[in-house]
Amino acid sequence: MEEKSFKKYIILWLSQSVSGLGSSMTGFALVLWAYGQSHSAMSVSLMSFCNYVPYIILSLFVGEFIDRHKKKTIMLVSDSIAAVGSLAVLAFLLAGNLAVWHIYAINVVIGITNAFQQPASAVATGLLVPKEKISNVSGMNSFSNNLIVVFSPMLAAFLFAAGGLSLILVIDLASFVFAFCVLLFFITIPEQRREETHSSPFAGIAEGFDFLKKEKGILYIMLTMALINFFSRLTYENILSPMILARSSGDSIALGTVNACMGIGGIVGGIIVSVKKESSHKAVSIYVSAALSFLFGDLMMAVGKNVFWWSVAAVAASLPIPFIMANQDTILYRKIPETMQGRVFAVRNAIQYSTIPVGIILGGYLADYVFEPFMSSGNRLAEMLETIVGSSAGNGMAAMFLCTGICGFTVSIASCFNREIKKLNHLI
Repeated sequence: MEEKSFKKYIILWLSQSVSGLGSSMTGFALVLWAYGQSHSAMSVSLMSFCNYVPYIILSLFVGEFIDRHKKKTIMLVSDSIAAVGSLAVLAFLLAGNLAVWHIYAINVVIGITNAFQQPASAVATGLLVPKEKISNVSGMNSFSNNLIVVFSPMLAAFLFAAGGLSLILVIDLASFVFAFCVLLFFITIPEQRREETHSSPFAGIAEGFDFLKKEKGILYIMLTMALINFFSRLTYENILSPMILARSSGDSIALGTVNACMGIGGIVGGIIVSVKKESSHKAVSIYVSAALSFLFGDLMMAVGKNVFWWSVAAVAASLPIPFIMANQDTILYRKIPETMQGRVFAVRNAIQYSTIPVGIILGGYLADYVFEPFMSSGNRLAEMLETIVGSSAGNGMAAMFLCTGICGFTVSIASCFNREIKKLNHLI
């Protein structure tokens, strides 16, 4: 029976990956379109900001709803509303009325639907997949997500040049219909035994936090991962592309190569995780992987002076990430009862991802108004930093990578020694 459920999950994973490719191409194409309209990097940052903020806020309140309702229905409705958003963009575009603020508004709606869809999908995974295969499934997800990272920009750029934004939106909608039909007609998600529940969403929040108060190790993992996400988004989300372009004299091929290597590193890590045996030191593996990512990724990105070293840094930064996700997922599914997973996963999303929009906005501000001016100020500390990151254009952003590398590495190593986190190493 478990083997049959796992085969159903593989079908679901493949169909969702196809839909994810369509959504990713649309996201990339919308960035190209929005930047072409406004020529503003901040307008691109705001697109991500408008998606993350409602997602994080609403994540606090949806856990009780998810635990009380069918996960399949929630996923179908959420995906359908997101598809209506893509359809609205297409309608505005064909009418000649599409504006950047329309994309912001639609991204808010997509953020709201993701707040329901992602924890529902996470719970559904736990219901379909035997617990001893959770780590392998996490590796599969990392593999497919990073494969999308590698190929979606190339496909989107080609299709954007061939048929414009409208062609990509049509392909995105077709991929949604395919995934919707697979989930509707071919996937049955077993429902956990329903316990007595409360009518107020605040009760669900309270229960999620009450669980985390008892399971302090899981709470500390979420809090430290929030800090790690902040340092990561401070640079990679906004700063990587302009830094590479500035330090390579605007070489778009160099940027494309580095971005592709980021995806390749994730693919390799995902493949290794999906086939290897489960780690016997799960909690420590999370933070050792994060420390290696910051140490060899961020620091090498800071001191690198050419495409070769930036590409090596990109692989080094992304390859450990599937190990982080796999070990965290294994701990969560082992420790959280099935009847509580919706509430706890929703609270996890709110805590762990709350720092991402802050990092996205703050990263651009620090680069433009703090680090770049400081590195050209002639200050003695700036001159010392130049001996490490160089004196070329973009060295202020390189100095940011140096800072996040040191801070992220320090937080990761310190977390390894947390007593409550260490207790989670040997889960059966």
